Amino acid sequence: MKKNITLIALFISFVSLTSNAQDNKWKTDNSDSSKFTKTFYNSRLINFHTVEVCNKRTMELRISHRFGAINGGPREAWGLDGGANIRLGLDYSFDGRLMVGIGRSSYQKMVDGFVKYRLLRQTKDGYTPLSITLFSSAYYINLKDPNKATNGFDKYEYSPWSRYSFAHEIIFARKFSDKFSLQIAPFFIHYNLAEKITDLNDVYGATTAFRYKVTNHFAVTGEYGLCFNKYSRDQYYNSLGIGFEIETGGHVFQMHFTNSTGITENQYLPFTTTKWTNAGVRLGFNLTRAFNL
Repeated sequence: MKKNITLIALFISFVSLTSNAQDNKWKTDNSDSSKFTKTFYNSRLINFHTVEVCNKRTMELRISHRFGAINGGPREAWGLDGGANIRLGLDYSFDGRLMVGIGRSSYQKMVDGFVKYRLLRQTKDGYTPLSITLFSSAYYINLKDPNKATNGFDKYEYSPWSRYSFAHEIIFARKFSDKFSLQIAPFFIHYNLAEKITDLNDVYGATTAFRYKVTNHFAVTGEYGLCFNKYSRDQYYNSLGIGFEIETGGHVFQMHFTNSTGITENQYLPFTTTKWTNAGVRLGFNLTRAFNL
């Protein structure tokens, strides 16, 4: 509990120190703001990537945190004492179309890197009615096999490639009005090593996400991921998150509830182990800070 309180205090301090240090980098997209539509404020919503990329010559520092499940009850301070997951990431775009990023998550000691390319962008005159962005990512599990001490077998020992997995998405989005934006993204995830002999190496499905602007600086958000194939005999649940985001100056603060522990696509889309119906949800937040380079 003390560790989580310290972390929250550091985040609040970070917000306070940076709130007036830089002008808003999400309202416009540099030289293209008069022609194109800004569908979402940020390149991520809750867990999911959005159709957006960083502005031209902009780097974004992103801190994402998920507490434990609320159904831990008062003994676990409704998740604040529970096992938490944090991801630190850096994203950058030189031209406002191609974006690259790296990150590291505490859960599974996951290291990830991704490439995002803005293929089409919705125009204000309606000539291009929607935005399309391509996304590909690679993940590396740096965690030691937790069962090696008991069975003497390391599932990763034969090849370092067994630690890798990959995700690919095509993100379609449209801003239907000044307030409401919606996106749909078919996805495909491949694991070089399946967790069990009965599991499949490939998972596919689709995600959807929305943003509803309440004021110029406050919006309600939501997202849902659906897996189409039966890839495991174990019971997993679809990822569902709801929340809100606040834009103030050079950063965006997002707070939400989600049933997913993982923050990367290969974790939360196929392997969400808790559900909303028994309060298996966790409080989380993302803090994004933009820098011009």
